[in-house]
Amino acid sequence: MQKFRNIASFSTIPSYFSLDPNQLSARNPHKAQNFLRGKWIDSHKYQTIVDPMNGEPFITVPDVQDKQELLKYIESAKECPISGLHNPLKNPQRYQLYGEVCHKIAAELKKKEVHDFLVKLIQRVVPKHFAQASGEVVVTERFFQNFSGDQPRFLTRSFNVAGDRPGQQSTGYRWPYGSCAVVAPFNFPLEIPSLQIFGALITGNKVFFKGDSRVNVVMEQMLRLALHCGLPATDVDMLFGNGEATEFILRQGNFRNTQFTGSSKVAEHLTKVLNGKIRIEDAGFDWKILGPDIPDIDTQNYVAWQSDQDAYGSTGQKCSAQSILFVHENWVKAGFLDKIKQLASTRNLKDLSNGPIITWNNTQIKQHIENILKIPQSKILFGGQELKNHSIPSIYGAFEPTALYVPLDQIQKNKSVTTELFGPFQIVTTYSSDQINQVLDIINNLENHLTAGIVSNDVNFLRYVQSNTTNGVTYSGIRARTTGAPQNHWFGPCGDPRGAGIGTPEAILSVWTCHREIIHDTDVAPSGFKGQQS
Repeated sequence: MQKFRNIASFSTIPSYFSLDPNQLSARNPHKAQNFLRGKWIDSHKYQTIVDPMNGEPFITVPDVQDKQELLKYIESAKECPISGLHNPLKNPQRYQLYGEVCHKIAAELKKKEVHDFLVKLIQRVVPKHFAQASGEVVVTERFFQNFSGDQPRFLTRSFNVAGDRPGQQSTGYRWPYGSCAVVAPFNFPLEIPSLQIFGALITGNKVFFKGDSRVNVVMEQMLRLALHCGLPATDVDMLFGNGEATEFILRQGNFRNTQFTGSSKVAEHLTKVLNGKIRIEDAGFDWKILGPDIPDIDTQNYVAWQSDQDAYGSTGQKCSAQSILFVHENWVKAGFLDKIKQLASTRNLKDLSNGPIITWNNTQIKQHIENILKIPQSKILFGGQELKNHSIPSIYGAFEPTALYVPLDQIQKNKSVTTELFGPFQIVTTYSSDQINQVLDIINNLENHLTAGIVSNDVNFLRYVQSNTTNGVTYSGIRARTTGAPQNHWFGPCGDPRGAGIGTPEAILSVWTCHREIIHDTDVAPSGFKGQQS
């Protein structure tokens, strides 16, 4: 088994957890459970999940396919009223309840033994460096801090507008949808589902949750923690199941809103299936531009380090990962490409700074690279080889951090260049100052507009690029990045009315509430009133 950062044995593992991530193996597999109507339940059929580091079966998860089992989830979803479980006028005490639940969850996540448990469990199912896994736990903990106490009711505060006469005024409310669904990906098995599920819950919705079965054991344990902290048990249902089973529930469950994070292909399919009642945070072929100004050597080194982090952190398996890098010729002369090559060469399996590629295998990766190398003047800058001396199963990819150079004028001629490879892979190109409009044309013709980085302290350059692009999360300045989104700013795409944010008050209100206006008109009619038709 590959080595992970040493985390002490869990002698003080909290009793609400149902496994020990240090002990997961073929000899000691974990049997996961579904959660429905406040109870943990087994299934008639199970699926085996293999350890992504060595191929050893180490988790079994429910594989619900029987329609009678699935119908129970549909029935549960339909039990939620259209006005939600709470709203500003109904059960308002539940805002306080969720403030207390969030406070208790944050306190638990701050405990070292809980933090280390979740870090290790994340590393077991989607291997990533300790710092990456720890950051996921910390962001989640801070989210729950942010929505503790009175914050749930402050979040959904209403407003009044004076009417035309005494007794008349209009009140605008942020109103829940009622029954909702969250479908989450593999790459952030704790952070993404926790923030979206609780964003929905604190605003009055009931949630059906489906995560990626390969990693959903993390949310199984997180749900156990939340129940320990007072989460009302019937507010959330959770399913381990395949795409067909999930789609059956989503079609029949009459969910008022579904939030999907994952691939663009699935997002487009669900948009049609659900008649547009969906909010999405899908794929991101994210870009970074290194501007014309070159800073001091320490800052140059920082920019190179950040670029390496953005492209290859978490083995490049982030929707915010740097997919294409536009390097100004001044940075080329300063030796930037050599710096990122050297940094990439230090990544390895031992500390999980490089790891298994969950959704692309080596055959697919090699074919993608070959397609790009057919482009005139394209070349491998570094990487491009399979990893050696490892035990990662062949269903997953195992590849060196890779950068391919493609000439600027060839990018839009070849669709394969802007096809996202969800792994340690980036396209690098170079440009001169008089080609900036060509760079912007490439950027604005990408299908998705999630994150971006504009690396410059030239105010005019920054303003020009900012004003002519549309990415939802744009980092700007000499220390700009594309990844590492914390809980303190919006994270989500721009330019798509279906775009979903995550984690902030604006994101929660945008995704999980709708506007309702109630016009109060309570004064009696004037004495002797006689109406005239009009």
